[in-house]
Amino acid sequence: MEKSLHNRVPRKPSKERLKSFFVNNLVTILFLVLCLVGLRLSGLSLAFYLNDIVSRVARNTFLVLALLIPVLAGMGLNFAIVLGAMAGQSAIIFVTHWGIGGMGGILLSVAICSPLALFLGYLTGRLLDKARGKEMITSLILGYFANGVYQLFFLILVGTVIPMNNEVLVLSSGVGLRSSIDLSGGLRYAIDDVMRLSFPLFALYCAIGMLVLGTYLLIKARRTGKLEREKHYIVLLVVSLALFVWSLITSLSLSAVNMVRVPLLTMAIIAALCAFTHFFFKTKMGQDLKTVGQDPHIAEVSGINVSRRKIQAIMISTLLAAWGQIIFLQNLGAFSTYGSHEQVGMFAAAAILIGGASVSKATISHALLGTILFHTLFIVSPLAGRNLFGDAQIGEYFRSFVAYGVIAVALGLHAWKKLMQGRKK
Repeated sequence: MEKSLHNRVPRKPSKERLKSFFVNNLVTILFLVLCLVGLRLSGLSLAFYLNDIVSRVARNTFLVLALLIPVLAGMGLNFAIVLGAMAGQSAIIFVTHWGIGGMGGILLSVAICSPLALFLGYLTGRLLDKARGKEMITSLILGYFANGVYQLFFLILVGTVIPMNNEVLVLSSGVGLRSSIDLSGGLRYAIDDVMRLSFPLFALYCAIGMLVLGTYLLIKARRTGKLEREKHYIVLLVVSLALFVWSLITSLSLSAVNMVRVPLLTMAIIAALCAFTHFFFKTKMGQDLKTVGQDPHIAEVSGINVSRRKIQAIMISTLLAAWGQIIFLQNLGAFSTYGSHEQVGMFAAAAILIGGASVSKATISHALLGTILFHTLFIVSPLAGRNLFGDAQIGEYFRSFVAYGVIAVALGLHAWKKLMQGRKK
């Protein structure tokens, strides 16, 4: 015990640690403040906000989580998840044309898009491996190129080379798809409506799970001597207990929050992806990708096939994006044939960066927190703009500014940190 205390790394002074915390989480703190101010100015009720944010989190989180593995591999933000979204969207279009709805239609869409997404991910990975150091800009341009191919396919080839006799989907000329597709009566809410719980009851179950997990981690930390993590687990237990009390009181009351319904299966799928990502980081492939992300040269010397691992990372990311787009569209219920996939990469990247991630480090907590903050801004901006300036359009402009501005800020901070590290060396 004395030896472990002697070997313990000395902690930084509290003032220095506080400064480091604010510097490392500057973007997240800024947007947290903006969200709180926006909620205050918008005048939204808690029930209205919760109803909207639950829907948006269920709809978008899977796509945001699809960005994590390429970041782990040192490839930055994979804007080419747009290709995966195109694969999932294409599968939805064909399944809708065949008139297959419900969970059967969802499973068929997954079966159709998976091999296509893996193939596109393989090609993307090969290209990004050749463009080492410039993966992000390459993936961004690749998304624009793939969008042109997608439009050629559904605007020109459908109805000419590919027969599709469907008056609802195909234009009156018989060539090309209509600009919007309605999933009502088919795939709309096919996953969400399997089972829904009231928000207080869902929060109650989450609080119980967090209490069990926090207790287990605290006991484990004390047994293994990792006392530096003890405070984090105690905070988790306190937050879990507060959530438990609130959800129990709210569920027994006549609050309007009880009318908010949470899609349980969708949330379970997101939780499963979080668990997969957590354990994937601990596998041999995950450790290899971490080594590749930290230093490709050392990875090569260690016998790791860097090119192969990077291609695998992009393939997994593209596959997850295809599945995420299916979840996104079934929740949306209707979508723009030629536009719903275009901003997938940009919005997912903005969300994860707002959560505190960078182009070289991203975690599950960054993705979850960023999704909540980013879409909170989307909810409150128009109403806050109308109440503050008398024009809701100002809030719309602010949303566009946030989506692109946060990416620019994050890239600027990343370049600045690399410059500072270079000077120290």
